[in-house]
This record gives sequence, structure tokens and C-alpha cells, in this order.
Amino acid sequence: MNKVIIATVLSGFISTQAGAANWEALPSTAPAPADNPTTAAKVELGKMLYMDPRLSSTGTVSCNSCHNVMEGGDDSRPNSMGVNGQTGGRSAPTVWNAAFYSVQFWDGRANLLEDQAKGPITNPIEMGMKDHDQAMHVVKTIPGYEAYFEKAFGKNSMNIVNAAKAIAAFERTLITPNSAYDRFVKGDKKAMTEQQQKGMNKFAELGCNGCHSGAAFNGPKMEIGTGFFQKFPTFADNAYVGKYKLMDDKGRGEVTGNAADNNMFRVPTLRNITDTAPYFHNGSVKTLDDAVRVMAKTQLNKDLSKQDVSDIVAFLGALTGEYPEITMPRLPASTGSTVIAE
Repeated sequence: MNKVIIATVLSGFISTQAGAANWEALPSTAPAPADNPTTAAKVELGKMLYMDPRLSSTGTVSCNSCHNVMEGGDDSRPNSMGVNGQTGGRSAPTVWNAAFYSVQFWDGRANLLEDQAKGPITNPIEMGMKDHDQAMHVVKTIPGYEAYFEKAFGKNSMNIVNAAKAIAAFERTLITPNSAYDRFVKGDKKAMTEQQQKGMNKFAELGCNGCHSGAAFNGPKMEIGTGFFQKFPTFADNAYVGKYKLMDDKGRGEVTGNAADNNMFRVPTLRNITDTAPYFHNGSVKTLDDAVRVMAKTQLNKDLSKQDVSDIVAFLGALTGEYPEITMPRLPASTGSTVIAE
């Protein structure tokens, strides 16, 4: 069971049990678990599997379908589309910088990227495989994959555990450092505009960084498996809650069955947020300006001026980093047979 750190509201400002963090730049590399050190061979295999729609029951949906690394790491949809045109109830979070989360998914039901990578494959709405054995049967029928597994993991290594490790290894390379904000906190005081600096100060003054702290703006650094969650909405007596249906999804409560966890969500990263509209767990808010207004009212019970919103949005724009170049891999061919699951 995942551990939980909950952000709590005190005197109108957000404070946390973990304490407020200082401004931090994003590291250029992500930590990896001891049993899955990142290697070039794993990354190469993982990128292929990540991009391969043959891991789905219809041969049409890959990890990249919902978490498109050729852009913001999401799919720009309120609700992602899986096999047979089905849509889920949540918006796909960006995969960029996901390596800096201590738990995965909006509800924190997976601890590691390795755990997360397995989930969508057998989800009936997402990739639709009956089970992981069926998924790996398809991979094993594609002759070219065996050599890549052997290079990454050794002989007789074609199994779901290693497939997930490879995907996770690739995802740990998806980091976007050196944003204007990063350069600013490292000492380049001209890296951010005057308005961005004003927005940064307002962000801190309001208490936004009580939850959105740390290098990835997703909460304080924690040991793997300790999720940093916030009740959303915290203040429900406002028009936004009904307009955007913010309480329809019980969040972590749907995982634990504990009423105390209802409407609790993992605090999402603000990195590259200008590139990941629409916003929130249900993708109900179309623009970043509106998202800032909604957060101020539902989490801080504050109404912001037009200028404050503009300044904060400008600051959030300074959190967009440098995307590494991603080249599409050449996938092993399906030789003489279909890969559509029977």
C-alpha cells in the first residue's frame, strides 16, 4: 500500500507536513531503482515498445497514443481514447518528467514507472489485452524483438517484467531541464522576464508552492511509494465545482475504498504546463488562465485579479524546459502473420 502525504490548508495558505521547499532547478538525470539501472540497450528497447501499437488488442493503441512524446507528453484531449474508440474518465497526464514522481497515476495506485507501464496494457478501455501473457505472446511472435531483449536483459528474457523495465528506462530519459526558470534560480537573473518574476512572487505569496514545490513542482521529494496528495476541490462552495464536475471522480478513494481518500489526487507537475491543455484530472478546463482561476478559488478560496492571473500564467510559461530530440524507432516487422489478439 502506498504511503500518503497530504497537503493541508492552514489560515488560507497551503502548508504541508513535509514543509515548504526552496526554489529548485530540475536535475538533468532521473534516479532509477536498484533493480533496473538505466542502460542504452534498455532505453532503445523501451522506446520501441512504447511506440508499438501491437501491444494493444486491436493493434492501434500504443503508450505514445495517449502520452505523445513528439509534443507535450499527453494527447491534448479531455479524455484519452483507447481501443475501439473507447474513452476513459481521466485526462492523460504528461509523461515528461514523470520519473520525478514517487507514485504514478492520478490516484497514485502504482509506485514505480515499471508498475505503471503494465497497467494500460490490460485495461479494457486503454490497450485492451486480456492479460500480460497475451501481450507478450504478441511480442514473441515478432521475430526481431528477441535480439533487443537479449541485448538489454540477456537470454530468455522476453517477459512482461522486463518489457515494463525497458519502457520505464526509456521514460526516465524524458526530462526537460534548462527552462527559463531553471536558469533563473541558477543565477541568471535575466532568464525570466519582469512579468514572470512578478508571477513567481505572486505564486509564492498565495501559497501555491505549498503543494507545487520541489524541482518538478509536484511536491517535496519523497521515497518511492510515498504519494503526495491533495484534496481537490478543497473549497467546494463555488460555481467552478459544478461547472467543471470536479467532484464526480473520487480519485484515490476509488482505489482504497476509504471515504477519507475521496477526491484526493496526486499533485501534478507544473513543468511544461503550457503544453498540456486541457487541465485537471478530467480535462475539463480548456485554458491555463481559467485553470489558475479555478485553483485559486477551489484550493485557496481566493479570487484573483486579471493581472494576477496574467502574471502567474507568465511565470508558469517559464517552467517549459528543453525537450530532448526524439527520433521514431524502426520497429521489428510482423513477418507473415497478424498481431491482432484473438
